[in-house]
Amino acid sequence: MLIGKRGEARTAIAAAASDRVTARGRDLANDLMGRLGFTAFFFLLATGRTPNESQRFFLDLALVAIAEHGLTPSVQAARMTYAADPAALQGAVAAGVLGCGTVILGAADQCRQLIDGVLARVSVSGSVKEAALAVARLHREAGRPLPGYGHPLHKPVDPRAERMIALARERGVAGASVEAAAALTEAAAEVWGKALPMNVSMAIAATLRDADVPPGLIRAVPILARTAGLIAHLMEESETPIGFYLASKGEEAIAHVAEAERA
Repeated sequence: MLIGKRGEARTAIAAAASDRVTARGRDLANDLMGRLGFTAFFFLLATGRTPNESQRFFLDLALVAIAEHGLTPSVQAARMTYAADPAALQGAVAAGVLGCGTVILGAADQCRQLIDGVLARVSVSGSVKEAALAVARLHREAGRPLPGYGHPLHKPVDPRAERMIALARERGVAGASVEAAAALTEAAAEVWGKALPMNVSMAIAATLRDADVPPGLIRAVPILARTAGLIAHLMEESETPIGFYLASKGEEAIAHVAEAERA
């Protein structure tokens, strides 16, 4: 039984034959291998075209910026899963990827949408500054956090975000999106009454949007990047196991409360 709307039964991404693999119409072995780096190949697979230099550079920059951040919850989940079954590397990677959400790691797409909202208001507000203030006030009044601003660790600035924005300006890529992100930084400080640093998720969204990287790739960057970090942690886990140690420390740190005491 078909559920949902039926699409055309076709794909343009890749096909394999006995003597070749074709990716986006190009011969993988003879045209792409040794000629195209992984970041550019990722862009080609997802979009059907090779990136220009700015797209390749800033996509690569984002992948490096977000690949690793220490013993995050997703890393701990992956390492504990691997400790439980060292034969299932793929399961441990999957456990970590499933822990990548909007609270930890995956807010770049929300940030992109926030920038869209600011820029859509410019014609009404008259300036990016006023548009950013209006958006910040809406979030504050609704009791919602402002995606891409504030960080529990990186204060007063997120060094990754600072570097990405600086490179966007240095390389002439910074445009309306980076301007909106900067305006939101000022607006957040005014509306919340304290400095909220731009974090790496907003920097990724702003720089990639200005480089004309498609929205789907902006959303996917944290997942692809963190997969590399997870694999590194799992390689270390196989040599220096801490998965069970993490689990035991978690059990020690959390007090068990009887049902009667919870009432």
